[in-house]
Amino acid sequence: MRAEHEHTVTRSPLGGTLRLDDDLVLTRIGYGAMQLAGPKVWGPPRDRDEALAVLRAAVDAGITHIDTSDYYGPHIVNDLVREALHPYPEHLRIATKVGARRTPDRAWPAALSRGELVQAVHDNLKRLDVPVLDLVNLRMTDTLAAADIVEPFTVLAELRDQGLIRHLGVSNVSAEQVRVARTIAPVVAVQNYYNVAFRSDDALVDWCAEQGIAYVPYYPLGGFRPLQADALDGVARDLGITARQAALAWLLHRSPAILLIPGTSSVAHLHENIATAAIELPEQALRTLDAVAAH
Repeated sequence: MRAEHEHTVTRSPLGGTLRLDDDLVLTRIGYGAMQLAGPKVWGPPRDRDEALAVLRAAVDAGITHIDTSDYYGPHIVNDLVREALHPYPEHLRIATKVGARRTPDRAWPAALSRGELVQAVHDNLKRLDVPVLDLVNLRMTDTLAAADIVEPFTVLAELRDQGLIRHLGVSNVSAEQVRVARTIAPVVAVQNYYNVAFRSDDALVDWCAEQGIAYVPYYPLGGFRPLQADALDGVARDLGITARQAALAWLLHRSPAILLIPGTSSVAHLHENIATAAIELPEQALRTLDAVAAH
């Protein structure tokens, strides 16, 4: 029996595509736009022309999945996405996040009240200049309790019913929160912290694959502190690739439900990430990388 939202994976460049719905077909290698903002995801980019070039190069390469948020910058990244890509190609799907805000000290406090969520959705609509958002992820903050997701996710479900959002996802959540959210509205994606060295979500990754839900690791390369592991460096050296590529290739092998959104502010690094799709990791390399988390 097919799961309610069972996805299908199509092999092709960019790691193939994941079909989550008739109008939501995403390349498994996408692009996370967070790094286009200045240091600590605040203020304008160091090189505005390069930031715009990265976005255009991602679309030119065939990427159909760009991840952003109006609180990146804040507002800066969505403005760049609009400037670089609007009017958007027909195949492009833009995912955004709500549920947090930025303060002058560059913190990321929760913004989960009804008013804050409604405002955030409208801010994303305006900044991206779209009539409807393809995918909105609710970012939970400071709580993994199942009951705490009910009220904010219900607000987003109502906005979806109003035609402002096509699809819903969740971010920074527990497995229990995902299950509760699904009782309110369909969940097509889970975006959590996960990479070759940080694997507390292993069971959730497998469950998402069973349920036809995309699993989108944020910080697939370690985030503000890049992954550092002797095993990762060794595999990369043996295969003639970069450690960054080895970490991303492991994620593509980990589960057919995984979608990647590695971020970069460099066109050269973007193409390096895209080249990961062509990397086949030998069994010994997979075993070596599987063991990284144990150390």
